[in-house]
Amino acid sequence: MRRTIGSFNHMAVLYILAMAVMFPATKISAQTVTQKLQKAFLRFEEDSQLTHAISSLYVIDAKSGKVVFDKNRQTGLAPASTQKIITSTTAFALLGQDFRYKTKFGTGNNTLYILPSGDPTLGSERWENTKANKILERIIESFRQKHLHIDSISVDNKGWAFDYIPDGWIWQDIGNYYGAGSEKLNWRENQYDLLLQSGSNIGDPVRIAGTNPKLFGYALRSMVTAAARGTGDNAYIYFPLNDTAGIVKGTIPVNENGFGVSGAFPSGAKQFIAELTDQMANAGITDPSFEANKVFDGKADAYTILHTETSPPLDSIIYWFNKKSINLYGEALLKTMAYEKKGYSATDTGINIVKNFWEQNGIDPAEINMVDGSGLSPLNRVTTHAQVEILKYAQKQSWFPAFYQSLPEYNGIKMKSGTIRNVKGFTGYHTAIDGKTYIFSFLVNNYNGSASALVRKMYNVLNILK
Repeated sequence: MRRTIGSFNHMAVLYILAMAVMFPATKISAQTVTQKLQKAFLRFEEDSQLTHAISSLYVIDAKSGKVVFDKNRQTGLAPASTQKIITSTTAFALLGQDFRYKTKFGTGNNTLYILPSGDPTLGSERWENTKANKILERIIESFRQKHLHIDSISVDNKGWAFDYIPDGWIWQDIGNYYGAGSEKLNWRENQYDLLLQSGSNIGDPVRIAGTNPKLFGYALRSMVTAAARGTGDNAYIYFPLNDTAGIVKGTIPVNENGFGVSGAFPSGAKQFIAELTDQMANAGITDPSFEANKVFDGKADAYTILHTETSPPLDSIIYWFNKKSINLYGEALLKTMAYEKKGYSATDTGINIVKNFWEQNGIDPAEINMVDGSGLSPLNRVTTHAQVEILKYAQKQSWFPAFYQSLPEYNGIKMKSGTIRNVKGFTGYHTAIDGKTYIFSFLVNNYNGSASALVRKMYNVLNILK
């Protein structure tokens, strides 16, 4: 009997020892990730590129929500395009992933009424159905079927603020494709391609060879010069301040014929109306003397809807918004949320809606100090804590698969990147080799040296999560 008890005690001791070995091993494993991040981040901060910088890294376990690593999570930093995760998740939550824009065309008393909705995809080349030539063909065909004659055009901008360019955008940005502002009527993503031709000698003036599409009511003047071969695109387009023409400054390489630089329309709406007017004249729908300036803004009078253009669904729009970091889409979504929820589309109204939504979901609105929807402005300040909490919220929603798919992949990690001058950021999700998923946000402000060198060092830190 005593021998049986002794055997039982021996087995119990073995069991207890086994448990004692297993559970500390789990704890040590969890600590190892944290400790490795601590060491990697310390090396990162001690790098000469970070001498005058401020950095923040916040990492949590996606399943439990437990903090894995935290440095400066409550410090507001310029997020650059990582801010797009805030705009896109809020749009999914408030508009729904099946939301679509509708641009309507009606007629009455020989007037063409255009009733836009802020659609940023109208005329975009990213979908077959939204391409500019297809849209113009469908509109003209709807007019032909009714044997219409148009004497004037009216664009209904009711409820849409005229803050085309958000506060906080810099002059060097707003004339270029990534600085395209959002109107109630957008066209071709409000951008065009400028073609430049350089000579064979460094310092030679660069001439403008043309634009695609043809620009209406807007001229450009080149102050660009030729630089050494291999120097790349260092040309920037500046909207005019006290002139009727934009200015192109900077350099492009020598011996270039048709070197492309993408610019932003001063007004996508005016460009669309001019292109449509051209098509209507060719189709005999307007008199040859009809001028595009016979356009006025106002509330539509009695009219009959003849044609409607419908955008791709929101999940498809957000796919391109995050995947290709299209700033126009962010500004349009911000204004759309304002219009849908408050009846008046202004950037500030949209920002308040975003901040209020996340406050209701437990995030201090002071952590989301936004001035635009895309992150282009250097005035934005967002905490890594807020970004991680937003990503944690997103993973529990029915639309999460569409949002997750929209995130690009860098260095084998699903994450949105952000870049403006001396700012770099990454925020997203990663599932490690052991099956554990992490949510993280990593922002760096005021670094020095090359962006590519900094990115490699940021990757070295994030590789700990693998």
